[in-house]
Amino acid sequence: MIRIEDIASHSDFRPLASLQHGIAVDLRYATADNFVGHPVYAGIDCHWLRREAGDALEQAAAWLHERRPGYRLLVLDALRPQRVQQRLWDELQGTPLTMYLANPERGSIHSFGMAVDLTLLDPQGREVDMGSGFDEMTLASHPDHEAENLALGALKPEHLVERGWLRAAMREAGFHGITTEWWHFDFGDRVAVRRDLPRVL
Repeated sequence: MIRIEDIASHSDFRPLASLQHGIAVDLRYATADNFVGHPVYAGIDCHWLRREAGDALEQAAAWLHERRPGYRLLVLDALRPQRVQQRLWDELQGTPLTMYLANPERGSIHSFGMAVDLTLLDPQGREVDMGSGFDEMTLASHPDHEAENLALGALKPEHLVERGWLRAAMREAGFHGITTEWWHFDFGDRVAVRRDLPRVL
């Protein structure tokens, strides 16, 4: 395990500021603009990914830039230390929202620096409308409910097009999405990540 305070001297991690191809960063958990309504990264520098995930994110951004000039990736969350995952878990106990959080005992892939939450920015620098917001814990955010939500009018075709661009860029670089959050992508196999890599505390 690695303490978040020691991450800057750890060669296996890469700062988000070093990523090329115009990747923007707005870590929502460092602000009150998140689903718990207050900063949870206060005093903690979480602008990091494991090097292999950071390198892959650059590839995703380059792929997007080449095929859709003017559009960029916006990182909303990256490395999330175990202590923060535990804090969120404790805060949401007894609510249905725990289904959107990895149990800290098992470990979030974010806590290994191998997951990233992100969206797209349009050529004017505005967040693209994905049909639901980041950390909007409703079925409208679930990729596995998109067809139903489209049929019911809860999502529009243009929302699925934008999600498709994000997904295509990330998959091209080796990331995998999940069924409940259009914004979340893992790099590498979850079982192997938890088994083989150090968790950040």
